[in-house]
Amino acid sequence: MAIKRRQLTRRLMTAAVGVPAVIICSLVGGIPFLVAMNCVIGIGLYEFYRMMEAKGIRPYKLVGVAAGLGVSGYVYFKGGMFSGLFITFVLIVVMVLELFRRDGGFAVFHISTTIFGVFYVAWLGSHIILLRRLGQHLPTGDVGGMFVLLAFALAWGADTGAYFFGNAMGKNKLMPRVSPQKSVEGAIGGFVVSLVMAFIAKYTFASSFLSFLDALVLGIVAPAMAILGDLVESLMKRDVKIKDTSKALPGHGGMLDRFDSVFFVAPLVYYYLRFLVV
Repeated sequence: MAIKRRQLTRRLMTAAVGVPAVIICSLVGGIPFLVAMNCVIGIGLYEFYRMMEAKGIRPYKLVGVAAGLGVSGYVYFKGGMFSGLFITFVLIVVMVLELFRRDGGFAVFHISTTIFGVFYVAWLGSHIILLRRLGQHLPTGDVGGMFVLLAFALAWGADTGAYFFGNAMGKNKLMPRVSPQKSVEGAIGGFVVSLVMAFIAKYTFASSFLSFLDALVLGIVAPAMAILGDLVESLMKRDVKIKDTSKALPGHGGMLDRFDSVFFVAPLVYYYLRFLVV
């Protein structure tokens, strides 16, 4: 019990610093926002490659991190236009580098994990940047920061609900093969809190662009995506037999542990707003 209390204290202290930082960077936008996102993507990619090394795979960490930061920068300045050209270049570079690796075994694993990391962390994470750009030039004014905050509110609402409901009432395992600690009760709590956050957003900072129906749809679909994102990362951690990707964020684990759900929710919110709202 004392260990759980200390963990909760560290978790709340990190959130007390991190949440205001996310809000400020999202609303300010510009280079501070890009720098913040590059920290998330750069550290997240490094954690991912270290996780793969625990499995005996040797991805190209430096190339992968540089490529991930390149993706986020490219999306920020170009809005994702011709991003496939950049990814193609990175893929060819990694494959050519493998030709000159002295130990020739596991070439497919080295190449694929390097590229997968770029797609998983950098490309999914860059949808947060795309959200910021999406709301910059609307008739209603710059609401890009609000788009970003909506994605974070939905994702972290699901995380928070799952954490507290799961600890308080969790009895039935959700997917014990993937994550023995996650429960059905925690998942239900995640849905409830995320749905509440959707309607709080609708009647506060997102009132200019979010309808009742939009809030209802996102409040139902977003927590499902958040839970899937969490389970996918849990699956990888279980495969390599680690608990946290790092200790970068006290009480939360690593950057990937904190943003795994956001990486799944941000694309959902971006494409929903782009095609159905904006």
